[in-house]
Amino acid sequence: MQTIILAGGRGSRLDPYTRVLPKPLFPIGDRPIAHILVNQLKYAGFDEIIMCLGYLADFIKLYFKDGSDFGLTIRYSQENIPLGTAGPLKIVDDLKDDFLVVNGDELTTIDFRALYEHHIAMQADMTVAVHKKAVHSAFGVLEVKGGQVIAYSEKPTLNYWASMGIYVINKRVLSLIPDNERYDMPDLVQTLLSQQAQVVSYESEDLWFDIGTPSDLEKAKEEFKKLRLP
Repeated sequence: MQTIILAGGRGSRLDPYTRVLPKPLFPIGDRPIAHILVNQLKYAGFDEIIMCLGYLADFIKLYFKDGSDFGLTIRYSQENIPLGTAGPLKIVDDLKDDFLVVNGDELTTIDFRALYEHHIAMQADMTVAVHKKAVHSAFGVLEVKGGQVIAYSEKPTLNYWASMGIYVINKRVLSLIPDNERYDMPDLVQTLLSQQAQVVSYESEDLWFDIGTPSDLEKAKEEFKKLRLP
């Protein structure tokens, strides 16, 4: 099985730390984020990883080399201009019919193999891993129609499904990605939906962190310290 790891972004929300180190190499305990991810993928049965690089690419190449130290194959695809989160897929060579795509700063305990097998069973064009999130309103929320208040909720909790930044994609959708321009995963999802393609979800209750701020990083460190990861 094949995985693309997206590791080309600047990680601007964690500036100035990302001026000297790419976000996937930020340490969680004694190992970088992407080191943990690569180990998880190996134990899930993925045997080839393609890292899509851009910003500070040489740091990541120097750390992972050809993947032999991790017991799998790692190769690289490098963008010359920022291509977003879907654009880099278009320039990767020798992709299999179905492949996993994951952000290089993912910290999660999701079962990657179960996600992949769900995609295959559903015969999907794209499968999106989703995680339930809750937003707690600090205010009363009113529903207003025609100048009249017709409903009122005091500080409600609103639930929604968030994309985890983890996908399984069939190769046939790559034709929808434009050449040599920035194109993000939300753009690809919207295009697929407009064409009534088979876009399915994989609902996960696993541990998952969006590492967007220094406080997010510290929280993730504390949680992952408790786990026994490969």
